[in-house]
Amino acid sequence: MFGISPSELALLAAALLVGGAVTGFMAGIFGVGGGAVAVPVLYELFRILGVPDEVRMPLCIGTSLAIIIPTSIRSYRTHLAKGAVDTSILRLWAVPVVVGVVMGSVVARYAPPDLFKAVFVIVAGFSGLRLLVGKDSWRLGTTLPSNPVVVVCGWIIGVLSSLMGIGGGMLSNMFMTFYSRPIHQAVATSSGLGILISIPGALGYIYAGWPRAAQYPDVAALQPPFAIGYISLLGFLLFIPTSVWMAPIGARVAHALSKRRLELAFGTFLLVISLRFLYSLIVS
Repeated sequence: MFGISPSELALLAAALLVGGAVTGFMAGIFGVGGGAVAVPVLYELFRILGVPDEVRMPLCIGTSLAIIIPTSIRSYRTHLAKGAVDTSILRLWAVPVVVGVVMGSVVARYAPPDLFKAVFVIVAGFSGLRLLVGKDSWRLGTTLPSNPVVVVCGWIIGVLSSLMGIGGGMLSNMFMTFYSRPIHQAVATSSGLGILISIPGALGYIYAGWPRAAQYPDVAALQPPFAIGYISLLGFLLFIPTSVWMAPIGARVAHALSKRRLELAFGTFLLVISLRFLYSLIVS
């Protein structure tokens, strides 16, 4: 199966379980769905499995969005129990974020593979640098802008997140901290945003990838029962147990860290991911 030996499959399965644990921990500690971890891990997995470059990145992103669903739910419940979530922002973002996710899923059906990588590089790179070298004086205001501006930003977050396979945490964290919201509140609120993005996003990538199985009949990783559209059931099933287990642990660690340590950790993480996909763009 997949053209590789049972021992290689066992190693891949073990890597996915470890990747799931890291994804869940990141989801809790940074308020992100974990997609920024899951996408690179899945990218390497599908490269080994011989998935063509034309469909590899969207398959990673769709699978990541599906994986984010349970990790976001568990992370959000942990942060909510600590009273750190700003539910008023989530209510404002609910509709525009979902609309943005749906639009991004439609784009994913027709977009070239390098578009997904480019979005990853730009957004993750800018976010990481801002956290690493930014200063507290770098603010757009002391309070959030008017509701229409918040709504438009929610739509943008939805579109970009659906093209990156993330839960929106890195984008919403940046938005909220630019308007003087504490990083811990931004992290907690972002965990709820992951739920708004991951569920419609996963459904959208099923739609986007549905015709691909017929176009690539020799690629087992795209065929049922191993995949539904652009969602790999193998990746989904192996990531879920350890990611759900680690999400609340990461959330508890986040509340124990100082503001600056949380910013440095998140910024370094985003910059590493950005450089990884920049390298992929250069050598492709």
